[in-house]
Amino acid sequence: MSQKEIINKTKDFVKETLSDAEGGHDWFHTLRVYNNALLVAKSEPVDTFIVSLGSLLHDIADSKFHNGDETVGPKVAREFLFNLNADSVIIEHVVNIIENISFKGGNEAQKFKSPELDVIQDADRLDAIGAIGIARCFNYGGFKNRALYNPDIEPNLNMTKAEYKASNAPTINHFYEKLLLLKDLMNTITGKRLAENRHAFMEEYLNQFYNEWNGKL
Repeated sequence: MSQKEIINKTKDFVKETLSDAEGGHDWFHTLRVYNNALLVAKSEPVDTFIVSLGSLLHDIADSKFHNGDETVGPKVAREFLFNLNADSVIIEHVVNIIENISFKGGNEAQKFKSPELDVIQDADRLDAIGAIGIARCFNYGGFKNRALYNPDIEPNLNMTKAEYKASNAPTINHFYEKLLLLKDLMNTITGKRLAENRHAFMEEYLNQFYNEWNGKL
């Protein structure tokens, strides 16, 4: 089977698997990450086949929707690629990407690094910031029935991985606990450049939000 055929089958598999997923982690999120990854990859020395597969499968079974189990996604991806007779080296690389792409509170060291992971991680983080990032943030907050904002609950910037995963703080807090941190965590030159504008948009949005909240406009 050619690389193009494997990529097309992977797209079909992901689209079907995520057909009923939460709106911020659905097929369209995956498609945006895939397109972002290919854009960033143009200026990086990477294997675009691995970038394609890793970006398409990075959220195939997000632990947030599987009782926090981080083994489900890698297992699903491994079995799918194995059934397509993909090369074992490629399968292991893609699985390692899935296991290490998550933010996880931003305080946990990655156990695996590669240029392809750097590209996909930047692509995923780009979709978490800017206009779409804001929309995804509030969509997930609504999905979890979280408050929009509570000025009495301050953001926690020193959460452990377990605390981050268990947090039920207001949605606005997530901007400070993750979204506004991502610009400085980008791996690639292209990722850093694209993040600048999206970061600035979020700062502008928050300024408007607080003005409206406090009746200043």
